[in-house]
Amino acid sequence: MKISASILATQLTALANTVPNFKKEGIDLVHMDVMDGNFVPQISFGEAVNKEIKAMTQIPLDVHLMVEKPENHVPKYYELNPYCITFHAETTRFPIRLAQEIKKNGPKVGVSLNPGTPVSALETLLPYIDLVLIMTVEPGFYGQKFVDGGMDKIRKVKSLISSYPIELEVDGGVNDTNIKELSQAGVDICVVGAGLFKSGDPSENGIRLKSLTK
Repeated sequence: MKISASILATQLTALANTVPNFKKEGIDLVHMDVMDGNFVPQISFGEAVNKEIKAMTQIPLDVHLMVEKPENHVPKYYELNPYCITFHAETTRFPIRLAQEIKKNGPKVGVSLNPGTPVSALETLLPYIDLVLIMTVEPGFYGQKFVDGGMDKIRKVKSLISSYPIELEVDGGVNDTNIKELSQAGVDICVVGAGLFKSGDPSENGIRLKSLTK
């Protein structure tokens, strides 16, 4: 199990003190939720903050674009050499072309599905992508609970991608009560916010969460 630390869950003013102390044993990726105020109602941060975070740590960035027309945004992130750039299937008319463009420039390609988007939206994209990110909360609203039916959807996606070298990532409501079940369902990466940053050291919290999956 990999842990992707959701920067959105901590105070931006504290990042300079927090991010440089991340330890790879507990945090594998740094999850950056880029929100444009259109696809989701919130505005978070863009390439400038991503660049600052990149300079603070050797841990790779996990860039999650919650934006309309992601093809207009992805070129801004290539120079950061992220682990993955993920866009939402609901946000572009040209997902295959966009996936090919991202992969050509180095990062892995991720596609995300909102809770209400059917699994069938992935079927034509599987040969072109490296990761599927399942949202188990509605994107853009921090602090929600894991949606009903989320685990069933995860299992359906795992079955669908099983013949491809694709990682399965989950974002939303992940905590110590469900991370073992997520691991057993075949999830490879969990995005964690409050479970890392609410109290204590984020890296130690990540180590503890990983231990719960064994």
